[in-house]
Amino acid sequence: MKKIILSASLALILLANLRADAQIKLNDIFKKVTEKQRTTSSTGTPSQLEIGQGIKEALQIGVSAGADRLSARDGFLGNLAVKILMPPEAQKVEKTLRSIGLNSLCDNVILSLNRAAEDAAKEAKPIFIAAIKQMTLADASNILLGNNDAATSYFKRVTTAQLLEKFSPVVKNSLNKVNASRYYSDLTTQYNRLPLVKPVSTDLTGYVTQKAIDGLFIEVAKEELKIRGNLNSRSTTLLQKVFGYADRKKG
Repeated sequence: MKKIILSASLALILLANLRADAQIKLNDIFKKVTEKQRTTSSTGTPSQLEIGQGIKEALQIGVSAGADRLSARDGFLGNLAVKILMPPEAQKVEKTLRSIGLNSLCDNVILSLNRAAEDAAKEAKPIFIAAIKQMTLADASNILLGNNDAATSYFKRVTTAQLLEKFSPVVKNSLNKVNASRYYSDLTTQYNRLPLVKPVSTDLTGYVTQKAIDGLFIEVAKEELKIRGNLNSRSTTLLQKVFGYADRKKG
């Protein structure tokens, strides 16, 4: 009887061990299959639809980040790459007025120009997002495999007219709101009173509108380079697959 019980116990132990070994092997197989699927999904050749989705996802992230930065306080003023200075025809005016102690007048003008641009930049994101939604699969493929500024060039082509139309009234209102028009009028008036100077006048709304748009495209270009060149910016499997494919094609 004892021998029977012992044999049965040994059989149960052996069966349990076999089950455990089988489970371990199944887990290993499942893990390997899962890892292979992940690798394939992030390194395989993307379909045209995936390229379109990936480009749109990347550009939406990029333009949102760029527009948000510029529309924040000091988004233009604190960024040397896009900070708006005096109009070219007024830079001599600025130099002259600073030389006679009117620094605060010049500073007020520059501050107000940048505040107006920051205010207008809030209108940019919906325009960029609409352009992304209208992008064709051919557009997306051309951007993915194009030059490092292909997306920025696309946005310049399809959004500049809308940005000009949308920004101009916003900039005009903003210039008035932050007293830029008055400050600039005071500045040119002071200068034009000086003897033997050529009177200066500027389409201030047009100037700030164009500089604001230029600044937006500079920030979009930065984001485009980031997503193309920085692997850490490819935050999803789709982005890794799409831009990994582009790396291989260009390499």
